Amino acid sequence: MQELSQKNLSAAIRYRPKNSHKGTFGRAVLIGGNEMYGGAIMMSAEACVKAGCGLTSVVTAEKNHTALHARLPEAMVLDWTLINGLTDLLDTADVILIGPGLGLTSHSQQLLAFVLQQQKPEQWLVIDGSAITLFAQHHYALKYPKQVVFTPHQMEWERLSGLKIDNQTVVQNQAVQRQLGATVILKSHRTEIYTTNAQFKNPLGTPAMATGGMGDTLAGMIAGFLAQFDDKEAAICAAVYLHSLIGETLGTEHYVVLPTEISQNLPYYMKQFENTQNKAEEK
Repeated sequence: MQELSQKNLSAAIRYRPKNSHKGTFGRAVLIGGNEMYGGAIMMSAEACVKAGCGLTSVVTAEKNHTALHARLPEAMVLDWTLINGLTDLLDTADVILIGPGLGLTSHSQQLLAFVLQQQKPEQWLVIDGSAITLFAQHHYALKYPKQVVFTPHQMEWERLSGLKIDNQTVVQNQAVQRQLGATVILKSHRTEIYTTNAQFKNPLGTPAMATGGMGDTLAGMIAGFLAQFDDKEAAICAAVYLHSLIGETLGTEHYVVLPTEISQNLPYYMKQFENTQNKAEEK
């Protein structure tokens, strides 16, 4: 397994050209947040925006709209019962994230099935949280597996892969990844990434990060990085490593690190590790 390091950050995080606009940095559509778990999709949205995504839209229960607007006015919002509006919105997306706070209701299932059916070959799809459980329960198929990222914790991976936690070895995990054809980010105290051609291990992480919303924040970061950076494998590795780097750094002085604190620090850390090679090419 390759070990992630700060080199993975400069490999993905590019200098922003002077001739840029919001469309330059991608469009992400985030779907989730039922009436009980609205905070999950809000944390994903905050991470996506602060990771630098050009346009972030959130599709969530109407109950969450006011809170989302108040907390994150940079994000656009759509009622998740408006299928016609969702169809039009998905058509514009470079990246779709579904799952944070989605829940396991029939409506949640319908949304997941709809997104899987609507995905276009050039779009990336990140499947997180309860969407992973729904995917496993209903045995859905992927239209474009090479453009899909699953982000399970170990119990969700057990549901999806059929592997008990004790049997989630590198060899077994890679075998299931090959069956799925998608990238798998297996979250734990030392997160592992399985792609078709490589395996990566994150050496960072701290117990200070063990609080609700960390996975939602990571999913939002992944969506934001995929939306704007061309090298997708590098973007995924950078998001995973930076999430833990910020958490571990804050954890040296904080007993608990909140997910929203990681998002707040994202623009600062991304600036420290941006690769400025393309800056010299500008006239």
